[in-house]
Amino acid sequence: MTYEKIRRDHAIGVYIAQADASLEALGFTEHSFPHVTKVADIAAYLLEKLGFNDRQVELAKIAGYLHDIGNIVNRVDHSQSGAVMAFRILDRMDFPPEEIAAIVSAIGNHDEGTGVPVSPLAAALIIADKSDVRRSRVRSKEDIHSDIHDRVNYAVTHSSLEIFPEEGQILLSLTIDPEISSVMEYFEIFTKRMLLCRKAAQALGCAFRLNINGQIVA
Repeated sequence: MTYEKIRRDHAIGVYIAQADASLEALGFTEHSFPHVTKVADIAAYLLEKLGFNDRQVELAKIAGYLHDIGNIVNRVDHSQSGAVMAFRILDRMDFPPEEIAAIVSAIGNHDEGTGVPVSPLAAALIIADKSDVRRSRVRSKEDIHSDIHDRVNYAVTHSSLEIFPEEGQILLSLTIDPEISSVMEYFEIFTKRMLLCRKAAQALGCAFRLNINGQIVA
């Protein structure tokens, strides 16, 4: 069972699209295929650079792709409902129980409200998800003055996540346009997420660093 098979599955595609449609109705930023694909790629990149085997890297991509399907149920506790949905999907596709358990546990622990980096897979998913801050996730420029989440995301003109295994560091670099949003506004809404990223990095044997506009701030 592969990541590509997951991506081609019609039902999974419907769930992701409808979950994003629900969030759009609630005024949230984009959580559709660009987001879940990016999270899948980053989670896989983290485990690959840290020397995990090919199958673990593949499971990270699958967990990343499925991690937000619970938003089809409700934004509240979406990580837990998404984990239950992922269990049903992966069981239907005859994944081994050990792999289902690993993916479900990671999905169920990716949100900053209740999440804990209980495994390397969960840690990689947390960092990949919380580091996806970018202008293209904002649905409408018209809302940036009234919505702090849209404003902060729109202010990020560049973002990148790098891992330096030799130094044991994971570095999230952001360029924020201060004419659109202040750095303080970034921390106002993302502090809990960055703290969870720090715990996740520690679970991977690394330190988490945040570089904003060329300055290391965490």
